[in-house]
Amino acid sequence: MDEPFNMADMVGKMMDMQRRMADTQAALGARSVTAEAGGGMVKVTANGLQRVTAVRIEPGVIDPSDPELLEDLLIAGVNKALDEAAAMAKDEMSKAAGSFLPPGMDLSKFGL
Repeated sequence: MDEPFNMADMVGKMMDMQRRMADTQAALGARSVTAEAGGGMVKVTANGLQRVTAVRIEPGVIDPSDPELLEDLLIAGVNKALDEAAAMAKDEMSKAAGSFLPPGMDLSKFGL
């Protein structure tokens, strides 16, 4: 026989999920990914909050007569790092939501 719906239990589960997600969101600031562009000539590090935290440029790629090359490499590196950071954040937030969410629910619709 099915157990009756327990609103207090449901609210408790929702509060627990919110707490886990807030903790995970805070922890994402301490996690990072590093992406490379131009065969490693440009390295960009971003944290799980999708903020760029470091950029390393090999001196050989700095050519005053060709600034467009460096610009393109920076754009590629930043975009790749932010994409990887977003994927990491999505994965961690999905784990934090746990079994509370239906399978396959995409948290990105909620800005997570």
